[in-house]
Amino acid sequence: MRARSALRHRFAASGVALVLLTAAACSSGSSDAGTDSGASGPATTLPAAEAAKAYTEPGPYPVGITTLTLAGDRKVEVWYPAAKGTTGTDTYDVRALIPETVRNLLTANIPATFTIDAGRDAEVADGRFPLVLFSHGFSGFRQQSSFLTSHLASWGFVVAAPDHWQRDLFHVLDRVLGTSGPEATDPVADLRDTRELMASQDAAEGSRFAGHVSTDRVVAVGHSAGGGTILGVAGDEGVVGYVSMASGLLRSMASTTTTSVAPPELPDTPSLFLAGAADAVVPVADATQPAYAAAAAPTRLWVIDKVGHNGFDDLCTLGGGKGIIGIAEASGLGAFLDGQQSFRRLGQDGCLPPAVPVRQTFPIIEHSVTAFVRNAFGIDAEPVGLGPDVAGQYSVPVTIRERLS
Repeated sequence: MRARSALRHRFAASGVALVLLTAAACSSGSSDAGTDSGASGPATTLPAAEAAKAYTEPGPYPVGITTLTLAGDRKVEVWYPAAKGTTGTDTYDVRALIPETVRNLLTANIPATFTIDAGRDAEVADGRFPLVLFSHGFSGFRQQSSFLTSHLASWGFVVAAPDHWQRDLFHVLDRVLGTSGPEATDPVADLRDTRELMASQDAAEGSRFAGHVSTDRVVAVGHSAGGGTILGVAGDEGVVGYVSMASGLLRSMASTTTTSVAPPELPDTPSLFLAGAADAVVPVADATQPAYAAAAAPTRLWVIDKVGHNGFDDLCTLGGGKGIIGIAEASGLGAFLDGQQSFRRLGQDGCLPPAVPVRQTFPIIEHSVTAFVRNAFGIDAEPVGLGPDVAGQYSVPVTIRERLS
């Protein structure tokens, strides 16, 4: 009991540092691929009601999942189209992704796992598939948006997501506890290393991915601080598009003064910005709209009503619908959270009203990201269901803006 009490006091003393880290990070951060993927989709000219839901359901492939390793023991999760007949489920437990000292405090019998339909280490489907890189947010982790990464794999993409030791959940808590861990790597370098890893896997005899991954052309997807990280690779050779979710640019970085300071120059790469109208961590008006305004055409902005910051990851499905915060509260850590409102807000934003249950809005995110990725790779010659005409076709309102030239 004394150890538990002492740790709680240490958490409280370290809370301000964690909040400052949170605020800083969240505001930072081949031509035959389409035919090889084999993931055929709908015609590009569909009525709005059909186009809006073209990619809301899983695609034609079962999903495989495996874990690879970068230098220094950095883990990379990979979702991919699996061979016909692959079955099974794969589950992660968020408590296994945090330091043992904290894990021992999360004793409540409350849901802390997320499960997808996927075969662990399954055989890869026949064909060669385009690569999507995924970058997680502050206090996130490589599997945090499995609802989306597995969905993309079902539509014929290999999706690779590294842990960013600079800001992943394990290492953030490790620093709060004062534990000395491995030196943090640059998140942009993590993504570039992951691209090189998948290229080597494609070329390596005996690898399950040998001859199955096209890394010449890539799309990058990022959430929160990951939306800043992907800007670091979006201008790299062969990157054909990027998707920024619940992220953007600080208003103070844009032209807001009488001296007419120019907004930062974003990569000349097609983009899609997704935001939640209920996001109180990275507000649309302060961050996402300035980023959309500064982005090169073609670019689109989707603002989904009643979605908060964690509407783009799996976490609000945990903790009785209250996310990691719900797990902590049920384990008796409510008093600490009450004293750290910014930390509480980050952990549960999008899990509670006015946000709707995230499983209601997951299909909107799955469709829009899949439609963008398919168009960026040239699988769909014209985008399917990405324009303003589909805005009124969902269970919650969506505001869609676009600049195509």
